[in-house]
Amino acid sequence: MTNVDPFLSRLQERLQSRKDADPTTSYVAGLHARGLDKILEKVGEEAIETVIAAKNGDQAAIIHETADLWFHTLVMLTHLGLSYEQVLAELARRFAVHASSVDS
Repeated sequence: MTNVDPFLSRLQERLQSRKDADPTTSYVAGLHARGLDKILEKVGEEAIETVIAAKNGDQAAIIHETADLWFHTLVMLTHLGLSYEQVLAELARRFAVHASSVDS
C-alpha cells in the first residue's frame, strides 16, 4: 500500500494539469470542457460496466472496468475541486470508527 499514495498524487497532478488543456488533444480536458454532467455520465457508465463485469465473473474485465471507474471518479473529484486525499481521509475515519467498535 505504500506505493498507492505517490501514484495517486502523480495521477491527481496530471489530471489537474490537463483540466485546462486543449480539449481537442486531451481526453481529460475534453471531459472538463463538456462539464460536470458529462463527467458524471462517464462515472455512471463505468459503474454499470464494473457491475456487469463483476456479475459475469470476468476478472480481467473487473480490473479493467474498476480502473476506468476510479479514473473517471478522480476526474470528477478534480472537476469539483476535491482530492483523493479527502476520500482516503474519510475511509480512514470510517475504519477507525469501525476498528474501535470491533475492539470494544
